[in-house]
Amino acid sequence: MKQIKFSLACAMALVVINVSAQTYPNKPITLQVPFAPGGTTDIVARVIAEPLGKSLGQSVIVLNKVGGGGVVGAAETSRAVPDGYNLGMATVSTTAANPAINPKTPYNPLTDFTPIVNIAATPNVIAVHPSFCNDLPKGTACDYKGFVAQLKKNPGKYSYSTSGVGGIGHLQTELYKSMAGVFITHIPYSGAGPALRDTVGGQVAIIFDNLPSALPFIKDGKLIAIVVAAPTRLAVLPNVPTFKEVGLEPVNRMAYYGIYGPKNLPKDVVEKISAGVKKAVEDPIVKKKIEDTGSLVVANTPEQFAAQIKAEFEVYKKVVTSAKLKLD
Repeated sequence: MKQIKFSLACAMALVVINVSAQTYPNKPITLQVPFAPGGTTDIVARVIAEPLGKSLGQSVIVLNKVGGGGVVGAAETSRAVPDGYNLGMATVSTTAANPAINPKTPYNPLTDFTPIVNIAATPNVIAVHPSFCNDLPKGTACDYKGFVAQLKKNPGKYSYSTSGVGGIGHLQTELYKSMAGVFITHIPYSGAGPALRDTVGGQVAIIFDNLPSALPFIKDGKLIAIVVAAPTRLAVLPNVPTFKEVGLEPVNRMAYYGIYGPKNLPKDVVEKISAGVKKAVEDPIVKKKIEDTGSLVVANTPEQFAAQIKAEFEVYKKVVTSAKLKLD
């Protein structure tokens, strides 16, 4: 009897979900950012939220849920009801880097979510506070060559900030350290926004960040770009080499910023959200806002995004194993 009741309950739940898929959306949608305001994830979410809402006919409300290098917010998204009203921003940190280094991550990035669309691909950058450049020997340029020489000459003197333990900035910098033969101390924050604030303020000398959040400070001279993770040199930073150019191709990986929901999200809902994002980024104004951050518009299919998440997770699992990285 209990089994029959349970089966009926499951059937009723499926009916509710199917009905909601047909009428979706009929109320505001929450888009959860698993980091503090001011970072790239937050920037991309807020750029896409309004035009996506217009495409879907309902407001898309951005909500920041901070903690655990993005894990707290991602875990909450994984536990949400699969009706399309509680979505999350998917990043390399939450779907690949953090789960790869932390065996206690409370979700499986490959089975506990429904990938919907990758909005944009973003270069990463190592940048320094101008005070770092002032430390260099007289006549030394504040470029990649001068940067790495200073770190090798002064192991342990400098610290670097990231959006959190286990995030993409943490893992990529640790990989960089192992390959370049340098030692700098990790200072984790609750998101790129707070990390940027303290680096721009001079409390931390170095930051490994996504380009969109760091670029305004680089343009204003408050940070100096040293090296970028991008396929080729960037038009906005033509004098800054890529990691590939300096002989460190494994570090030369871009980030992604997409939307996902909890597992078992109805296909109709997934398709509506994916189509809504694609329609939004076709608007030249929205496209320009994303590209002005240094990002590239992607807007791929749910299947392509799922494959991308899987590939990136496998890459970082190999990075953690080969570099023998562990949580502090």
